[in-house]
Amino acid sequence: MKQVIVDDTEDVSLDVGNEEELALQKAKIRHPLATFFHLFFRIGAIVAYLFCDWFSKSFITCFVIILLLLAFDFWSVKNVTGRLLVGLRWWNQIDEDGKSHWIFEAKKASPNISTSTEVEARIFWLGLIICPIIWTIFFFSTLFSLKLKWLALVIAGISLQSANLYGYVHCKTGGQQNVSKSASRFLSQQLFQRTL
Repeated sequence: MKQVIVDDTEDVSLDVGNEEELALQKAKIRHPLATFFHLFFRIGAIVAYLFCDWFSKSFITCFVIILLLLAFDFWSVKNVTGRLLVGLRWWNQIDEDGKSHWIFEAKKASPNISTSTEVEARIFWLGLIICPIIWTIFFFSTLFSLKLKWLALVIAGISLQSANLYGYVHCKTGGQQNVSKSASRFLSQQLFQRTL
């Protein structure tokens, strides 16, 4: 009698270290610190603008605190949270001739690994769109209430927040020349998706 040895084992590849990667893909917020600071400086500047008179009677102190929060927000959104939360970045570069070149980049989406979650992207875009609208409301309320000393601060808030919004909409649309048409199309798509 001949005995046939049958190998009924199966080759199984072990993915060592993929447990962390799978857990990150399933997480709703993969970058909690970046998400926190994306909202903290923005909301902090708005809250400080609204309530700073209650805590300090010094206009200069309030002005400096709010301007610092706006500057921290601009830097963190432009250099950190845009990359981490939505995979976009933009910057200005000066060549040897002294000409200014604006560079708008979007990270290539890999099919296997997503860099951010839908929740993070939604938080990023809502914060990016809503805060300049709030600063615009502050502009008109400051103008109509004749609190002209606050006008420079509100204009700085609108400028810094709108610059980030413009840069990231430009990145999202692929650097197309007609940004206003692309921005309105993007915003209408976002509103349409939210209503569904």
